[in-house]
Amino acid sequence: MTSPPVPNRTAEESKLPRSFLADGQGVVVRDLPLKELTAAVREARGTLWVDIDTSVRQQVAVLEKIFGFHPLSIEDVLNPSSRAKVEAYEGYLFVVLRAVRLDEQTDDPYDLETENLHFFIGQHVLVTAHSGPSPMVDSVAELCHRNADVVGRGPARLAHTVMDGAVDSFFPVMDRIDDFIDSLEARVFQDFREEALRDIFAVKRMVLSLRRYLAPEREIFNVLTNRPSPFLPADVQLYFRDIYDHILRINDALDTYRDLLSSTMESYLSQVSNRLGQVTKGLTVVATLSVPFVVVSGMWGMNFDRIPLSENPWGFEIMLVAQLALGGGLLWVLRRMGLF
Repeated sequence: MTSPPVPNRTAEESKLPRSFLADGQGVVVRDLPLKELTAAVREARGTLWVDIDTSVRQQVAVLEKIFGFHPLSIEDVLNPSSRAKVEAYEGYLFVVLRAVRLDEQTDDPYDLETENLHFFIGQHVLVTAHSGPSPMVDSVAELCHRNADVVGRGPARLAHTVMDGAVDSFFPVMDRIDDFIDSLEARVFQDFREEALRDIFAVKRMVLSLRRYLAPEREIFNVLTNRPSPFLPADVQLYFRDIYDHILRINDALDTYRDLLSSTMESYLSQVSNRLGQVTKGLTVVATLSVPFVVVSGMWGMNFDRIPLSENPWGFEIMLVAQLALGGGLLWVLRRMGLF
């Protein structure tokens, strides 16, 4: 198949959804006008991929006016907090996935940004919908520009390609967590940096968020892999099994990260307790050693007319030796007790 070169879209063209039509004759046509798009849907020939940006009102109207999708699925598309799921409607399969990426717009290196991707998978049509630019969809569209055969593989294979990118979006986040855990040993056990505990909590919160996002997607790909569907040929379901394996691998890694972070946090708190114990032990030794000096000084400082050794020219030296002897004796006792 051949595909024409990719020109920049004009402002007027950006109001139309991005589209690719593989007509089955070795040619892929991109960015069809509304009339041609309507004709392609009605004729159901070849493979048609339409990508909807829900932030553009004119593109959202295409979902109902041209494709006639069920209002409930359109409502899910317009709801940014819709949960990940897979549902069968008359004429198409509706799938919602959540992709994640690191939020580079904040100072916190552990902030996540999520994006919902919606899929309408039909016999001859794939419609994807998202709000604003989507790196996963853009990369597949660029692949279609370079290799027109990608569109000709059919809606299910095309959906698999986009979904694979959505699931793979977890891996850069996992790499960030992996790098953090690698640095934990130096930060906690060698340098003992106090901000390490704050970062442990931040990354643990990130791990819990990833597990929450991944749990429904695990069920989705279990359905796409094992449940027969007229919109998913059996040979394509094998490809979805590969994505399912990726999800299981990510889930296992998240379990490992959670356990490592929990054990590291416990070790950090144990170190804090040990250091506090060392400080307390030192203060105890100092306070104990000061007792004989306080007692002896108090006895010789009482306001009486007659105080032993007060008339003795060596009285001060004798008192000082007595204090040092008592202090040395206490020091020896504390040393035998293993307090320092």
